Amino acid sequence: MKNLFIAALLLSASLPLMAAESSDPLVKRGEYLARAGDCVACHTAKGGKPFAGGLGMQTPIGTVYSTNITPDASGIGSYSFNDFDQAVRHGIGKSGSTLYPAMPFPSYASVSDDDMQALYAYFMHGVEPVAQPNKDTDIPWPLSMRWPLAIWREMFAPKVQATPAPAGSDAVVSRGAYLVEGLGHCGACHTPRAITMQEKALNPADGSQFLAGSAPLEGWIAKSLRGDHKDGLGSWSEEQLVQFLKTGRSDNTAVFGGMSDVVEHSMQYMSDADLTAIARYLKTLPASDPNDKPGVYDPKAGDALWKGDDSQRGASVYIDNCAACHRTDGHGYTRVFPALAGNPVLQGSDPTSLIHVVLAGGTLPATQTAPSTFTMPAFAWRLSDQEVADVVSFIRGSWGNQGAPVSAADVAKLRSSDMKHTSGDDLGQVTQH
Repeated sequence: MKNLFIAALLLSASLPLMAAESSDPLVKRGEYLARAGDCVACHTAKGGKPFAGGLGMQTPIGTVYSTNITPDASGIGSYSFNDFDQAVRHGIGKSGSTLYPAMPFPSYASVSDDDMQALYAYFMHGVEPVAQPNKDTDIPWPLSMRWPLAIWREMFAPKVQATPAPAGSDAVVSRGAYLVEGLGHCGACHTPRAITMQEKALNPADGSQFLAGSAPLEGWIAKSLRGDHKDGLGSWSEEQLVQFLKTGRSDNTAVFGGMSDVVEHSMQYMSDADLTAIARYLKTLPASDPNDKPGVYDPKAGDALWKGDDSQRGASVYIDNCAACHRTDGHGYTRVFPALAGNPVLQGSDPTSLIHVVLAGGTLPATQTAPSTFTMPAFAWRLSDQEVADVVSFIRGSWGNQGAPVSAADVAKLRSSDMKHTSGDDLGQVTQH
């Protein structure tokens, strides 16, 4: 199971996106836009045919399954352009009922008419039809009733309209805003949500909550994309951010979790111009914390480990399990094993992602321009809750990092959650021994 808000979810990179190569420029443009929107991730079940739906997405009220969007009768084969547009930008299905906001139609409301035409052309003429009926949601009554969704849509979904760039604005930044706020639907994962489940902000004009990071869901935190140094992008250059989006790695960090799928199935296929636009736009977002300052590297922990002093809480667990790849000084190995020192993912108020990756491991995906693949093993089978808590606390508090320590209870809670969402074949990887 993958995150409701993340729009890129466990799919083999080898799956083809098109039934056959098309010479129609509108279809080709639609293919590029579908890549930019990462449509294949949510609309493809693990091991299933591309765009045939059936992927289960966990929500606070139950499981929603993505729909078949291939041009088959069981999918969208009978959709007119207006039907397609109503679903994508308005959140209204062909039957007239409101779609669950697992479909990020509030973001897609700003997609242009021309881009919608290209997307429609691609899904109708560039995607292989697959006969596969849609699955019913696994949501108990009365929460499964659709009519309250129409009220939600009226209250929280914005008016469908292209957002014009402000007069005199930077064309590159404006393009980045269009991609991030619209088709890329970055806020669906990276913006916190209210108790009524709408994003607290859909663009910078709505306030500083926009792209300020999410609450934990299914074991991951979508980090802040704002200008904070501690847990955002303040310490990243535009060039580093472009490199990260294109390859899943930079000089100081590497992709993991749901973002791995975004890089693997979407970002690596985007043009350098569009990746630059996205990076430049994100770098315009100010820090959420007005008192945020760049961190300062502290060599104390590294020096102690180098001298054989592992008396600090978690230090011995780090030496035995982590130091070979991430080094005693926390600097890692460039574009292979990410640095832990100064890594903003590790310093946020919520340690969920770090605990999860220690328990479950992760794989750095291969991309067109960075074909190497590196895997961090899962440690759930060999480390107790207390040992995981100790090493996570050590990482979050060493080399100048400013993350707070965690407890064994924090680890036990996440380990239990992982087991609930893990298949029987994988259960041994997350079971405490």
